[in-house]
Amino acid sequence: MNVLVVNAGSSSLKYQLFDTASNTVIAKGLCDRIGIDGTLTHKQLITGKVYEVAVSIPNHTVAMKCVVDALLDADHGCVKSMDEIEAVGHRIVHGGAFFSESVLLNEDVMAKLELCRDLAPLHTGAHIQGIQGCLEVMPKTPQVLVFDTAFHQTMPQKAFMYGLPYELYEKHSIRRYGAHGTSHRYVAGEMIKLMGGKAEGTKIVTCHLGNGSSISAVKDGKVMDTSMGFTPLAGVIMGTRCGDMDPAVVPYVMAKENLAPDQMNNYMNKKCGFLGISGVSSDCRDLEAASKEGNERATLAMDMLGFQIKKFIGAYSAIMNGLDAIVFTAGIGENTASIRERALSELDYLGVEFDREINNKTKGSSGVTKLSTDNSKVQVYMIPTNEELVIARDTEKIVSEMK
Repeated sequence: MNVLVVNAGSSSLKYQLFDTASNTVIAKGLCDRIGIDGTLTHKQLITGKVYEVAVSIPNHTVAMKCVVDALLDADHGCVKSMDEIEAVGHRIVHGGAFFSESVLLNEDVMAKLELCRDLAPLHTGAHIQGIQGCLEVMPKTPQVLVFDTAFHQTMPQKAFMYGLPYELYEKHSIRRYGAHGTSHRYVAGEMIKLMGGKAEGTKIVTCHLGNGSSISAVKDGKVMDTSMGFTPLAGVIMGTRCGDMDPAVVPYVMAKENLAPDQMNNYMNKKCGFLGISGVSSDCRDLEAASKEGNERATLAMDMLGFQIKKFIGAYSAIMNGLDAIVFTAGIGENTASIRERALSELDYLGVEFDREINNKTKGSSGVTKLSTDNSKVQVYMIPTNEELVIARDTEKIVSEMK
């Protein structure tokens, strides 16, 4: 089945066209700077042709029309008709309390997704625009929503509840939801394969580290706990997000800085994290370069992330009563050896022994790489994530069941 996977951000729209029969990507691309002076980059994987053009992209509907044009183009396209695309799969960050698995889009699903806007303010509106754009240009093609929060729905109540009055959970569904579930699900599954293929009895900590980062405890193939919370703001320090902190800090800063609630929310999401601590950048690559030049605040930001990852690994090994494997994935997890080293150092009490030389050479382009030594009691791996493949597989399964 040919499945178009769409990942819509606030000012971008990424896409990949999958042939699920062979698990291969036929084409992929990016519509960037939507609403400003847009660009389209499209790569046809079979021929290797790359097409890049500056184009006016005022909204996500126009972005989807650009995608369709690129896929149909006689020179760099890969399909003769949009009828060759049998389904569309959308990556959705937050499904709230409504969605515990991937679903076929219909009016009821769309109405419930609208109710999730406040739970992921940086993402949900963009997802909805991306869906609407697809409906405009591909009205008869079935569409499936795949939720980052779904994999975490196996958490027990003792893990997902907050110490707030219970009626707030009943009235407003305030609880821990987590994020990056599609990525955690993929790398945990790949790690289980490396451990023999049987999920039962396995205890894995998965570390999805990027501009947004989250860590999960996966026991028997199911999530026991995860670091992100009610929204993707919680957990470890991130590119521009603050991560966990004393809740009393929020009204204190609002009063001292004269910030309204929406301003404070924006501040914690966009002005904190690596950017706020370092004063240099939200990008770990920039921090690493600045750190090597002696920038102490850049070093501090990276030290904070490594320290916090280590804390979660220790805590999650405790709640799982042991640890078999640690997995690093996503932009930082796959490519920043110094962060992995910060997180893995001094975990010898758990039986973690990693190979520094291999770790220093390992990047995402290395493919699946074992970072632990043969003597290590805990296996450590870098596994490149493939959220798009998970989305394509779920989409194929749901659409196939319709027939």
